[in-house]
Amino acid sequence: MAGTGKLTMTRQRKAILDELASTDSHPTADELYDRLRRHLPRISLSSVYRNLEALSRAGMVRTLAVAGSQKRFDADTREHYHVRCSSCGRVADVPLEPMLQLDKEAARLSGFDVTGHRLKFVGLCPQCKAGQAHQGRAHTGHEEANEDA
Repeated sequence: MAGTGKLTMTRQRKAILDELASTDSHPTADELYDRLRRHLPRISLSSVYRNLEALSRAGMVRTLAVAGSQKRFDADTREHYHVRCSSCGRVADVPLEPMLQLDKEAARLSGFDVTGHRLKFVGLCPQCKAGQAHQGRAHTGHEEANEDA
């Protein structure tokens, strides 16, 4: 992701970058604000939003826009894929090399000059999957207890 010019690195922007780099949870601006207030109690939510947008325009932060939910942010600006939990909304990186052949094939089929792609996987995160399995076992156990009565 190429930057759009030199961006002054303020104390708040550095704190935002540091906080983003310390997590792989792809936080929303609100979640990031809650984390930052521990170190910068006077920071405002609007400052977090403004700085995230500036950092994103400069190519220093990746913005993940998911339809129907808040934007999430990623300090890793390399091309990479993400997976989103369809139950809780958690977003995680997928350690899969970008498939550049998709760009070439899309260009061939569409006639477009394809300059990149975004691929997002959707599924259940391990915690939601375990929760569903637990609910199923609890429900099954309850039915068995009723059958024995």
